[in-house]
Amino acid sequence: MRMFVDVPTVYLCADAVDFRKSINGLAALVEAELELPVFNGALFVFCNKGRDKLKLLYWDKTGFALWYKRLDKNRFKWPKLTSPTMTL
Repeated sequence: MRMFVDVPTVYLCADAVDFRKSINGLAALVEAELELPVFNGALFVFCNKGRDKLKLLYWDKTGFALWYKRLDKNRFKWPKLTSPTMTL
């Protein structure tokens, strides 16, 4: 599997996400609430309410990949956005 090769776009989800959601729940959130195409190879980054966990979701043409990162002591700095996503 080739990870993050030629990622066209990276989207940060502005709102905190329920981290009980896995691949299907996050993909549904991308399509329904963010109104973005989930199968275009973009990387979607989600943060929890406590800002100490990240989930990254992307489609690599063979299936979805989901990465999870948890910080032990610190918190991620997350921008305050007025739109549902931020494009990097």
